[in-house]
Amino acid sequence: MKILVAVKRVVDHNVRIRVRPDGTGVETTGVRMSMNPFCKHAVEAAVQLAEAGQADEIVVVSIGPKAANDVILTALAMGAHRGILIETDAALETLTIAKLLAKVVAEEAPDLVLLGKQAVDDDSNHVGQMLAGLTDLPQATFASEIKLEGGTLSVTREVDYGRATIAIPLPAIVTADLRLNTPRNAALPMVMKARQKPLAVRSAAEFGVDLTPRLVVEKVSPPPERVAGRTVGSVSELAGAIAAEISGMEAL
Repeated sequence: MKILVAVKRVVDHNVRIRVRPDGTGVETTGVRMSMNPFCKHAVEAAVQLAEAGQADEIVVVSIGPKAANDVILTALAMGAHRGILIETDAALETLTIAKLLAKVVAEEAPDLVLLGKQAVDDDSNHVGQMLAGLTDLPQATFASEIKLEGGTLSVTREVDYGRATIAIPLPAIVTADLRLNTPRNAALPMVMKARQKPLAVRSAAEFGVDLTPRLVVEKVSPPPERVAGRTVGSVSELAGAIAAEISGMEAL
């Protein structure tokens, strides 16, 4: 079985996000970047299937600038076999990303496509579902457990009312939730070996997908600063403060 895993390079989740002074977007210059956390769970799921003898090849693909090589190398160090970088410096919308991935799916013909359920930079939660629509493949989103049983994939999903387990035929598309597994930290020897694994760099232009954005971001602004709390001396004073806040809200 061949598994294709899509990964995204984002601002590291431990970094405090800052908006550019001109309001055109989030500051990424000189900021530590890393693999999107949800994508890391997708890679780990693929590697675990390979270790269980249920997958023969794991191909990792990322779309972005040349610097996105680092997230592919992370995935290769975790246990993936080869990587593909679709290189572009353009800021791509989710539909464009899904169209590029659909081209890769058509070329690679994987039995299973794994993605993170969303990226922490925009939280769109679009690409997996769009990719399933473009490729006409069955999908299971928000996966917290995956089991391969013959040609069928049993997926436990995180849903509003708890968890739901469904069975879908292969090939299929699955998006990973944080409860799916605990991603491994690749040891230094694995990181060094990852540099010897195949990594193909291809231009986004060669896929014949229109990269022109359809949306215009007029302005990005940070959320308002939280008002500092204050200490009250008694329950009655607290009740009075709450009543005053409610009265002020009703006046608005």
